Amino acid sequence: MTMNQTQEPGLRAEAVLALGCTLGEGPVWDVQRACLWLTDIKQQAIHRFDPASGAHARFDAPGQVGWVLPTDDGRLLAGLQAGLALFDPEAGSWDAPVPIEGEPEGNRLNDACVAPDGTVHFGSMDDAETELSGRFHRFSRGTVEPAGPDAISITNGPAISPDGTRIYFTDTLGQRILTAAIGADGSIAEATLFVDTAQDFPEAWPDGPVCDSEGCVWTGLWNGWGVARYAPDGTLLGNVELPVANVTKVAFGGDDLRRVFVTTARKGLDEAALAAQPEAGHLFAFDSPVAGVATVRIPLA
Repeated sequence: MTMNQTQEPGLRAEAVLALGCTLGEGPVWDVQRACLWLTDIKQQAIHRFDPASGAHARFDAPGQVGWVLPTDDGRLLAGLQAGLALFDPEAGSWDAPVPIEGEPEGNRLNDACVAPDGTVHFGSMDDAETELSGRFHRFSRGTVEPAGPDAISITNGPAISPDGTRIYFTDTLGQRILTAAIGADGSIAEATLFVDTAQDFPEAWPDGPVCDSEGCVWTGLWNGWGVARYAPDGTLLGNVELPVANVTKVAFGGDDLRRVFVTTARKGLDEAALAAQPEAGHLFAFDSPVAGVATVRIPLA
């Protein structure tokens, strides 16, 4: 599969849900419910989108919410500024958040993924986007521990290869994506440079990453007007353009995991930019010839 600036047939993104998110993030396909979950961090909201019917529901969160991920009991594990919390979308109820040990008061949780074994990897960041206080953690059956690089202002990801042997960490302001090996015992080796995205997109910042079934890494491009796809060796394979500047993250969904949903943001755009980008903050989608990887439901017990 290749992508390029001229847009191959079938890779043209179009808006599928008018949300106007201030900071749309955290898209994830819920295989069991056949729906997409995403968040608007700054509006403190969770959105559910059912593509087959077009139905949309919005849920209020008790604070800034970076991501939600389905659990094995039907609830959603959420990354809030206050810590990890469980949300029951059927009842609309929240459990009290559990703070992450060692996180500064000004930090919040920003992005996450689930490994093939059900382990959750997530990152924190300085909400003011200035201090190097962000770091990465992992959550497994109630236990949270540091896992990955630290001293990062804006963390994004992680993303994990389909076979669970490699993990990718994004340092957004550093315009770089790091990678590390995952041992058989779940240990993470020292992270090294995967790609310097400034070499390919000097005016953009890499946002949320995700891996497809071929092990390639897709990343949203903040101020980059699209999504980029990198081979496992770090080679840029191409990009899919969008009509909005701030592209945050993709999620593979649909019955065959080839429908790619893309979150975007209005944050940081002035009146002139918003007038030129009326679809900023909306949810987009396009069809990919390459499938994604199904998200494992998180085991809580």
